[in-house]
Amino acid sequence: MSLGESLLVSVFSMSLVFLVLIVLYALIALFSKVIRAQKAGSEQNTALEAAETATQAVSIAQGSAVQEISAGKLQLKKVDEKTAAMIMAIVSHESGIPLSELRFRSIKLIEENN
Repeated sequence: MSLGESLLVSVFSMSLVFLVLIVLYALIALFSKVIRAQKAGSEQNTALEAAETATQAVSIAQGSAVQEISAGKLQLKKVDEKTAAMIMAIVSHESGIPLSELRFRSIKLIEENN
């Protein structure tokens, strides 16, 4: 093999390696965009479910629920109604138990002493 042929083979091999690297970079970028779009869609669905649960919690906390089911009175200690409703919605969402099946007796603000 002459010097010219050796240079030609090395240039071809190097260009082939760089071409494969560029294709891999493009595939990784494409897959990351697809995964990011799917994740954003599922987060929007989760946010909508949480908002619906929060709306239901606000109506229950204000006493204007569609169903008049009561297991007693909810005691709020140093917590406003909106915060209590949000806590109830979060507990319902995270536990997977419908808000109508949960029973809250009291919600109390615990202050941290640093």
